[in-house]
Amino acid sequence: MHEFLVSALAFIVLIAVMVVVHEFGHFAVAKLCRVRVEAFSFGFGPRLFGFKYGDTDYKVCALPLGGYVKMSGENFAELSDAAAGTATVTPINDPGALTSHPRWQQMLIGLAGPTANFILAFVLMFFYYGWINEVPAVEVKDTAVEWVIPGSAAAQAGIQPGDIIRHFADTDNPDWIKVFNSFQLNPNQTVPVTVERGGKTLQLAFHVPGELKADDWTGLAGMLPEFTSGPISVEKVQPGTPADQAGLRAGDGIQSVDGLPFHTVISLLAYMQTGQGKPISLVVVRNGVALAPIVAHPAKLDSAYRLGFVPVAPPYRNDPLPLTRAVSKSSQFCADNSTLLVQVLQRIFAHKISAANNLAGPLGIARAAGDAAETKGWFYKFNLAAQISISLGVLNLFPFPILDGGMILFLLIESVLRREINIKVKEYIYQVAFFMLIALFAYLIFNDVAKLPFFTHLKP
Repeated sequence: MHEFLVSALAFIVLIAVMVVVHEFGHFAVAKLCRVRVEAFSFGFGPRLFGFKYGDTDYKVCALPLGGYVKMSGENFAELSDAAAGTATVTPINDPGALTSHPRWQQMLIGLAGPTANFILAFVLMFFYYGWINEVPAVEVKDTAVEWVIPGSAAAQAGIQPGDIIRHFADTDNPDWIKVFNSFQLNPNQTVPVTVERGGKTLQLAFHVPGELKADDWTGLAGMLPEFTSGPISVEKVQPGTPADQAGLRAGDGIQSVDGLPFHTVISLLAYMQTGQGKPISLVVVRNGVALAPIVAHPAKLDSAYRLGFVPVAPPYRNDPLPLTRAVSKSSQFCADNSTLLVQVLQRIFAHKISAANNLAGPLGIARAAGDAAETKGWFYKFNLAAQISISLGVLNLFPFPILDGGMILFLLIESVLRREINIKVKEYIYQVAFFMLIALFAYLIFNDVAKLPFFTHLKP
């Protein structure tokens, strides 16, 4: 119940900010162009409260799942009735109506919403990089591999622990996020990889075995990233568990496992799953002194082999960047994420990757928002908000009716034809597009539900 409430609240706040900013972009430019704005609404459905200033009703409605700006003359049905002389809502020659303004102004109004989302994403990441910028206390700056799961795609490609990835697919000197993005974009493809090993450069071929889920960081097809250095620190040992029986104590540091210098509990967990419960030898540091190796017997806890201790989260520190670097990094973040989204959508339409694993609907966004809200630190919160804002901006620019890009496309066609497209034709196209979007929305919700833990546990 707690997880549901956190996810729901985080989703409502996140979507509220994204949509209000998007609609404010339309609103601000419409006002500059002297288009009459009849309503600026947060939410849909019955009006709860608000106030009217000038021609605009600023209101909050009952369903807090978005919002809208209502401009005079944008509704095709009203224009159609007005043209026939049967409506008094929006006279066809009303100077305050959207359609009474030059097409270039209408296009600017359409572009303003997505542009506001891009600006919001930039501002969020600029603030993060310029005033927060969390980095590991002991930072591993290279894309180094901590461990490779035997028999995995990484092992078959020749990747070894300690390798530093200098090129992956089409990216030079990638960080782990870019490596992960390359996995998403190239399922079932063989990609070139360059690694540095012992001062030598090796060229390898990596066959990406299949699609990774958007939140699957546990493996990267067999590669475990080295994010930090130092031992795995123990915060708490659960009584009666293999860790307790082996003699581990709070404050201990696990320096090596079977001679392997693991630095994160993720690598340790993956190693134990590979061993399927076989005993492991731990070198433990206690109060600065290395103890004699101790033997632990992993047990299956919660359907996975574990030792039964709570690790200390890797220490982070704030390292704000100079403002010029913060601007550069924020710009690169927006450019990279916009390009990635376009590439993902292109591959979905080309049937190279599946929509099910790469698209999320309201429930998926809510789960991600809840996870980000409960994750320590600020990076995941700012990162998720900026990514969703960019996604909203990019998707609204697609030349599909109902979306901002569709409106702009119609305006461009009319500019070429030097006449308006018949209102009835537009109305019909928008009705078809509306039902297509409803079908897509239903698919995304079904896909989100199928990914819930209850249903994934039912799969064989």
